[in-house]
Amino acid sequence: MIDYAELRELIPHAHPILLVDKVLDIAPPDRITTAKTVTGSEPCYAGIAPGAPTRAFAYPPALLMESWGQGGALLWMQHVQSQARERNGGLILAAARGMEFRRPVYPGDTLRHEVRIDQFVGDNVIMSGESYVDGELASKVDYAIAVMRPSNELTWAS
Repeated sequence: MIDYAELRELIPHAHPILLVDKVLDIAPPDRITTAKTVTGSEPCYAGIAPGAPTRAFAYPPALLMESWGQGGALLWMQHVQSQARERNGGLILAAARGMEFRRPVYPGDTLRHEVRIDQFVGDNVIMSGESYVDGELASKVDYAIAVMRPSNELTWAS
């Protein structure tokens, strides 16, 4: 099993954008289940005014997708490492289709992300999967492609 220290070594994400708390199950090279507990102290909630309605605290779908994708990145990088290769750049979620957000996610909810790598294509992967809260489907992705690009080809926003 991958512990938190190893998780931080496998993918380049760091606080506050590391959005995986725990690996629940892994079946290399093609399946992983991860967990992310949403808390009220997440940076996305910082500017919400007192008295805001409950819906203001719905976890942003972009962050839900990022958290799901990081689970896939963990599995992908574990596969790269198992082949005695090194990550040779940045990981980018390039495209996704068939994304559905079925229910809002709020502080206190724990997301369970199920990610499948359907195909390895060179240094790229095609993934699919779902996210659940308390057994209820929160979101799904029919098809996502993630690519690895050399770091010197990437421009990071500051």
